[in-house]
Amino acid sequence: MMLKYPFVLIHISTVVFILAESSRPPFACDSSHPLTKSYPFCKPTLPINQRVQDLISRLTLDEKISQLVNSAPPIPRLGIPEYEWWSEALHGVAYFPTLHTGMSLNGTIQSATSFPQVILTAASFDVHLWYRIGQAIGREARAIYNAGQATGMTFWAPNINIFRDPRWGRGQETPGEDPVVTGKYAVSFVRGIQGDTFEAGKLGHHLQASACCKHFTAYDLDNWKGVNRFVFNAKVSLQDLADTYMPPFRSCIEEGKASGIMCAYNRVNGVPNCADYNLLSKTARAQWGFNGYITSDCDAVSIIHEEQGYAKLPEDAVADVLKAGMDVNCGNYLKNYTKSAVVKRKLPISEIDRALHNLFSVRMRLGLFDGNPLQQPFGKIGPDQVCSQEHQNLALEAARNSIVLLKNNYRLRPFSKAKTASLAVIGPNANSAKTLLGNYAGPPCKTVTPLQGLQRYVKDITYHPGCNAVNCSYVLTDQAVKVAKGAEYVVLVMGLDQTQEREELDRVDLVLSPKQQNLISIVARAAKNPVVLVLLSGGPVDISFAKYDKHIGSILWAGYPGEAGGLALAEIIFGDHNPGGRLPVTWYPQSFVKVPMTDMRMRPEPSSGYPGRTYRFYQGQKVFEFGYGLSYSNYSYEFLPVAQNTVYLNHPVKSPKAELENSNALKHVPVSEIGTELCSKRIPVTVRAQNHGDMAGRHPLLLFVRSAKAGNGRPEKQLVAFQSVILNAGERADVEFELSPCEHLSTANEDGLMVIEEGSHFLSIEDKESEITVIL
Repeated sequence: MMLKYPFVLIHISTVVFILAESSRPPFACDSSHPLTKSYPFCKPTLPINQRVQDLISRLTLDEKISQLVNSAPPIPRLGIPEYEWWSEALHGVAYFPTLHTGMSLNGTIQSATSFPQVILTAASFDVHLWYRIGQAIGREARAIYNAGQATGMTFWAPNINIFRDPRWGRGQETPGEDPVVTGKYAVSFVRGIQGDTFEAGKLGHHLQASACCKHFTAYDLDNWKGVNRFVFNAKVSLQDLADTYMPPFRSCIEEGKASGIMCAYNRVNGVPNCADYNLLSKTARAQWGFNGYITSDCDAVSIIHEEQGYAKLPEDAVADVLKAGMDVNCGNYLKNYTKSAVVKRKLPISEIDRALHNLFSVRMRLGLFDGNPLQQPFGKIGPDQVCSQEHQNLALEAARNSIVLLKNNYRLRPFSKAKTASLAVIGPNANSAKTLLGNYAGPPCKTVTPLQGLQRYVKDITYHPGCNAVNCSYVLTDQAVKVAKGAEYVVLVMGLDQTQEREELDRVDLVLSPKQQNLISIVARAAKNPVVLVLLSGGPVDISFAKYDKHIGSILWAGYPGEAGGLALAEIIFGDHNPGGRLPVTWYPQSFVKVPMTDMRMRPEPSSGYPGRTYRFYQGQKVFEFGYGLSYSNYSYEFLPVAQNTVYLNHPVKSPKAELENSNALKHVPVSEIGTELCSKRIPVTVRAQNHGDMAGRHPLLLFVRSAKAGNGRPEKQLVAFQSVILNAGERADVEFELSPCEHLSTANEDGLMVIEEGSHFLSIEDKESEITVIL
């Protein structure tokens, strides 16, 4: 017998899942129905492995296949509701009304806190801030689910690809170009969103929400000069994989305990990431101990056959990815071709069961098979947690502590709150709430544009957009000049937006549009006093013209600063906050566009003129360096004396490669041969920092290391540690770091092995250095 309800057919004789009112979250194993008590998979007291095995054993082949796609349908006879694997939470819970994702913001809850875009938050170099942001996002996500506005709790964030090329449209989503920063960001964000403690250890089997580290691996090109991410074959050396592309994912898995991974569209050395057994099963699961599910990027399985031609038939593509270790397909390819792959004996059912085991394990860890989630550990998180004042304050704090002061000639800024009589605010980004958010954003709690933020400080304020958009295809120069001349001070809010850089759109230039650049220069010359230039952008911009223009007194880079970004900027411009952010990427000159974006090599090749990439290897001119950032205060640093600056690893040389091979080689040994006891040695380093200014300030201390001998594939320098420090005016503090020789003094060789070289290594902060000697 069947009764027809709107949109749903329910079998009365077997149903144990009752479609709840919209305010009730979907879940399996409703204890109010006696049939559920007979199912072992509904018993939370049993181990998850046992529960999952029981559940899979009850599924038909068709039911099994139906669960291998992101929009998994319900299984009414077992009381299992639909589940949507795809949700986004890059820098706040995102909502896309036109896409079928797991989060909805069209009910009681209609907005979520929108934090700064990740590239800006990275500029804080503050692991605690990153954790708190992840924690807030996870709580808001769980609150939305508890309110009955979600069909999934798996979020495809963070994006931890290396921002290798400044033109990449999605670089804004990442923590920047450094693998250490990116790895630490991944660990902090993942622990926060999944409900773990900052130091880890609380998580266990329960997840507040599920994080997914993407895009695995060597993915950092979307669409550049006709080469797109779907067909791109990234040719990457073992050396670059070992010390650049892979470390963030290893940290995400081993330390962050991420419960999800997304395999990327592209191929690496000819093999599609989603069909790479060595990558997904041997490396992620076997070597790094990954415990979770692996999803494809959307339609990544179909392109293995249809775009890349790697698989001859659709069934081959399905078999390839499931045998490689992928579990769920964003798209319909597995739904359409898995059964025929089984029938054609290309795929054993055991591979389907393996994938289902990972998928249902994560859903159970989220508490979706334990009865009513409102009665579970995260069930008390209510709608009042979404857009709470605490979270909105955190969004403001994140923007404040991340904005980077790039120029402050003659210490002209901050403006005086008491003496600034009038202000002109000019630029296409000055009053654009949308631009503040970047991509992958949901409706914010509220927004404060730069214009609105500045209006809180000055009553006599005049605004003009200057041109119609950031490309300035239609410029109103004369009107902008008139406004500038009528005010005591001028703030220009310029830069880029999502029409210039985004997913599927890489840049071809590193400069602002010629008309925007011209507008900036003309207005600056017309103003009564040197102007403030604010840049909104994800990627770096060659602003050499502004850097050396005496009419431009200050430059602030604000990324895409989120819902409170305009207020944070105003507070900095008027001195209520002392800027302390530092650039998480190198800002290259326009001439860098001669380097093909498709060249994945990190290390330079002087013989061919290839300059290398990122601060670690790049040997060319820079507009601004990685880690650059000014403050309204002056800081000084010194290394305090150490009891012992020599590290004895006392390892007997086993390999001929450890002997001197040429004039530029040093005696070295693989880290894998040193052993746990020697690798557990720690090097204490203390740096004394002092604030010589008149304002209190928070700023990060960045500790680098370099080898005494350059070349031979060694980094120019490598960030090994960083801390965010608060110092009052005149205050000094001793900041302690603890280094591991195996982790922090090792480099990758051409075989992709991490090795430690004998000899001198120099630690540095700003212009101060301290020597450490390694004896093997």
